[in-house]
Amino acid sequence: MDVDEARQIRSSAELNVGDEIEAWHNGKLFHRGPVTQTVTGVDLFWILDARTGTRRLIDAEALVILRPAGPGPAKTPSRAAVNTSAHAPAQSSHMPLFQAPSMAG
Repeated sequence: MDVDEARQIRSSAELNVGDEIEAWHNGKLFHRGPVTQTVTGVDLFWILDARTGTRRLIDAEALVILRPAGPGPAKTPSRAAVNTSAHAPAQSSHMPLFQAPSMAG
C-alpha cells in the first residue's frame, strides 16, 4: 500500500477531536492542525490552523486530507490521491478555502 494512501482520510467520520491533519489541494498544503469539531452528516470538520491560529472549516470532499507524516520532509499526496502526474516539492503556500465566521460582538 502506498504511504500516502495509508495516511489519507476519506471521510470526517474517520477523525476524532485532537487528531492532527493536513489539507492538500493540487499538490499544495493549504491547512495543517488539530481537529476541533466534526460534522459527519455533511462530511465537514473544523481545525485550528497551525499557521494562522484561526479555526478553519475543512470540506473532506474538496481537499485531500492526510494524517501528517512522521519526522522528515513533507511529501505531496500521491497521484492516486490527487490525480496529478508529478510530485511537486512541499511548499508552504497558504490560500484559505473556508474561514470561520467572526464571533465579534
